Amino acid sequence: MKKLLNDPQDAVTESLEGFGQAHADLVQVHTAPPYVSRAGGAVPGKVGLVSGGGSGHEPLHAGFVGPGMLDAAVPGAVFTSPTPDQIVPAILGADSGAGVLAIVKNYTGDVLNFETAVELVEAEGTQVSSILVNDDVAVEDSLYTAGRRGVAGTVAVEKIAGAAAERGDDLGTVTEIAGRVVVNVRSMGVALTACTVPHVGKPSFDLGDDEVEIGIGIHGEPGRHRIPLAPADEITQRLVDPVADDLGLAEGEDVLLFVNGMGGTPLSELYVVYRQARRLLEGRGVRVTRSLVGNYVTSLEMQGASVTVLRLDDELTALWDAPVHTAALRW
Repeated sequence: MKKLLNDPQDAVTESLEGFGQAHADLVQVHTAPPYVSRAGGAVPGKVGLVSGGGSGHEPLHAGFVGPGMLDAAVPGAVFTSPTPDQIVPAILGADSGAGVLAIVKNYTGDVLNFETAVELVEAEGTQVSSILVNDDVAVEDSLYTAGRRGVAGTVAVEKIAGAAAERGDDLGTVTEIAGRVVVNVRSMGVALTACTVPHVGKPSFDLGDDEVEIGIGIHGEPGRHRIPLAPADEITQRLVDPVADDLGLAEGEDVLLFVNGMGGTPLSELYVVYRQARRLLEGRGVRVTRSLVGNYVTSLEMQGASVTVLRLDDELTALWDAPVHTAALRW
């Protein structure tokens, strides 16, 4: 295992410390327990947004803390849910009196620990609603979930709900908008290589040099099937078709096309995937009106990519376009 680390057990702590120093204008890193909040604290009168999950998926979630997106993010150990004692202060710190929306990816540990934390803060009088992100069409159940996994579509939920909160919408409206995104977003990924969790020290699964795994999860969970390495256009079609079919996309609809890297794939290759994905969608008569390409929901150094499609309407498009200023996403 070759990684730029000191003690693997300190990887998350030291990474958070560096993140906080590099982006002190945007975030504050808390250490006991560890979580990340927006610099300056909760914005008076604004609904707070909190999300979190295992580390190893950077920039998700801490990289999306800032104006226009999250108010706090809670990082667990690598590929491990944060604990309720981390989530509780993050929610309380994000509450300015307008309530808090918790955005939770559908992984069993995340779901259970956020549910516990929400119950604890509600007992103290904080108003909290939750939304579950389950955009992965590859499998219904995996090693980590009951039902569909939450993957790269989480970025769209956090961005659009964050914009709604920033414009002053109340908690019920922000929650409803987040739910609309969940209903209209789907994703599917592919792995070319496995990743290595630092404290484990060996690849998380076996994948031959001439094989790829279609439908992989962001922790290396098995997908739909393993196939011989094929040209990028063929692999892209195996991702786009199930996503488009599951969404039931109709001719004339507008979509956001998001090609996400898993951490180890060059940007040049992600644009090759985007090129074919857009061609396939336009071949269905679908209009790609918004785009995002890059490494936003990663799996350490895994080589691979995912394709996410979000059905847009005028309001969701405007909220996507609204200003955002975070470490990983800004316009």
